[in-house]
Amino acid sequence: MNLILMGLPGAGKGTQAEKIVEKYEIPHISTGDMFRAAIKEGTELGLKAKSFMDKGELVPDEVTIGIVRERLGKDDCKKGFLLDGFPRTVAQASALEEIVTDLERKIDYVVNINVDQEILMKRLTGRRICKDCGATYHLVFNPPAQEGVCDKCGGELYQRSDDNEETVANRLEVNIKQTKPLLDFYGNLGYLRNIDGQQDIGKVFEDIDALIGGLA
Repeated sequence: MNLILMGLPGAGKGTQAEKIVEKYEIPHISTGDMFRAAIKEGTELGLKAKSFMDKGELVPDEVTIGIVRERLGKDDCKKGFLLDGFPRTVAQASALEEIVTDLERKIDYVVNINVDQEILMKRLTGRRICKDCGATYHLVFNPPAQEGVCDKCGGELYQRSDDNEETVANRLEVNIKQTKPLLDFYGNLGYLRNIDGQQDIGKVFEDIDALIGGLA
């Protein structure tokens, strides 16, 4: 099975990716992991990517696409793969179509975990961290016994600056703008499958499993 996993920040993509990979034993491939592996292996494209990253610049599409092509051609992808964080643009999605065609494969599904923006705001702004021991809490899903106080060490809990409402709202808006053309692209190709991410984590996976189980 060849899958692409999509979803806005806070949709629970990471959790579902772990469950998919564990059950179906396919590699979870993220852009960051691909770059790190190519750099570690010292490949020509890996070294090119490193030269841009070292300067704090974005890695150009042709380098990223080349690294993806190399990664998907490896033996551990023969049973399938789960792509996460790539493609990010329609140009990258078109290039990916060429790559899988060259490998005599196809994308089976683009699994999009759908969650209302209002719920994502609650999920993303509810995080609190202990100033002393670094323990993480959530006001809705994992609240401390006493408000503002760490259960483990009694330290003060704080909200990171990038978890405040204004920053989170901006991050979501940017992501929505970036992902809409991709969702349209894959919708037109017939690959897109929307999964309700507002359910219990286990139920979300049941729905994904029911969708992809027939591919195994």
